[in-house]
Amino acid sequence: MAETRSAAPKVTYATLAAGQTPEFNKAYDEAVERVRGTLGKTHGHIIGGREVQAKETFADTSPSDTRVVLGRFASGTRADAQAAIASARKAFESVWRDLPWRERVASIRKTASVIEKRRFEIAALMSMEVGKNRLEAMGDGQETADLMNYYCAQVERHQGYEEPMERLSDKEDNRDVLRPFGVWVIISPFNFPMALSGGPSSGALLGGNTVVFKPASDTPMTGYALAECYREAGLPDGVFNYVTGPGGSVGDELVTNPGVDGLLFTGSREVGFDIYRKFPRSYPKPCIAEMGGKNPAIVSASADLDAATDGVLKSAFGLQGQKCSACSRIYVHHSVARQFTDLLVAKTEKISIGDPVKKENWLGPVINKAAHDKYARCVEIGRKDGRILTGGETLRGEPYDHGFFVRPTIIAGLPSDHRLTHEEMFLPITCLWEVDSFDEAMELANKTGYGLTAGLFSRDASEIKKFFDRIEAGVVYVNRRAGATTGAWPGINPFGGWKGSGSSGKSSGGPYYVAQFMREQSRTLIRD
Repeated sequence: MAETRSAAPKVTYATLAAGQTPEFNKAYDEAVERVRGTLGKTHGHIIGGREVQAKETFADTSPSDTRVVLGRFASGTRADAQAAIASARKAFESVWRDLPWRERVASIRKTASVIEKRRFEIAALMSMEVGKNRLEAMGDGQETADLMNYYCAQVERHQGYEEPMERLSDKEDNRDVLRPFGVWVIISPFNFPMALSGGPSSGALLGGNTVVFKPASDTPMTGYALAECYREAGLPDGVFNYVTGPGGSVGDELVTNPGVDGLLFTGSREVGFDIYRKFPRSYPKPCIAEMGGKNPAIVSASADLDAATDGVLKSAFGLQGQKCSACSRIYVHHSVARQFTDLLVAKTEKISIGDPVKKENWLGPVINKAAHDKYARCVEIGRKDGRILTGGETLRGEPYDHGFFVRPTIIAGLPSDHRLTHEEMFLPITCLWEVDSFDEAMELANKTGYGLTAGLFSRDASEIKKFFDRIEAGVVYVNRRAGATTGAWPGINPFGGWKGSGSSGKSSGGPYYVAQFMREQSRTLIRD
């Protein structure tokens, strides 16, 4: 991709509207044209610093228009995964493990700079490949650079994670050191193809490990862009390896190969639990599973309803509801339920839907045909067992015929224990219930196997305190108009889940993240 030539204000998920300036839009539109000129090429794996072509490839098409082939990518085999693991092992033992931590930090900071330089092209690509609107896409790219810089600051703050300890005698020198595990596999999801690959891979690399990275099959092009950024930053060959292909071959080999020392997976709870069970074999190994959510927003009787409807709408329908933090359950006090619902429906019906590359469109397509079909099934269930307040339609006719476009949907009237209250849909669908009290809302909010994010809108100090003290979620927001349950940012809102939403108890973008990729060693030296 070409170098970005225009400056623009930083765009985060909490300040998305601030980025919608003429300068921003001009730079983005220019980047779209540059990216379009690069599409349709065939890309191989990147193993040991070399591009390795495959016998078979698959087409990466845009969910906005499946006639557009973004690129063709390697349908990898187990042998390709094995080669990538061997390459990472060689680079770990010969180059990266013993590199002084300050040099690793310099490499990752340089990578962050490359990402920021390319941020408009990366954002344009994500709009085409994922269906993110331009501001969501820019937020993803900027978050990747911010995650890298934040993790670099962690290593610097801890001076490479080496701590002097107490002594039993003057001849004794005791130190506690965090050391790398070796080879880490990073398996990323489609919805944040830069931030949820660049963030964890940089954490692993800063810890002295080498990486084999497998992007989601829906987003290999953005994954390739990340690999290019690492390569431009000058990482030694084999330190970061990129492989693509089916989960049944490449993915399974990465999970079961004994040469892998640690694994981080981001995705569904079903796949995450399966990996969590399969990965450690002969002895326990670190397996970080960052999984889904069924995230509630509580709207109390004292809520600012304009702020509450804005916050719920942005979290329920941003990126077409395809966020693990999306607001999929709303519990509204009966005294304000009618007013809240009418306002939320009215705002939802004003959402512009279409090609997210165009600045006027806020809602793009869902990621693929499987998601499109699942939307239709969930809507049918919601219509049968409850009532559709708005939405409930797949979109037909131009300009929608060749993409996966659906209307944002609000469902009410379902039983409180209905399957749609428990299953993560990953779609622009949210469900609403009226409640008689704040305590009832809290009980229902916690009645889930997930525990990722949650939100509250209230002016009552006692409710706010009770919410913070009793809600079972790793990321919680009160009165957040920018997103009731979404919008975490590195160093500001650490992001990680409880219960079935995460395995490590540590959060990305938080102060304890990098240490997860390292193991502790106590060192004692007796001097003469």
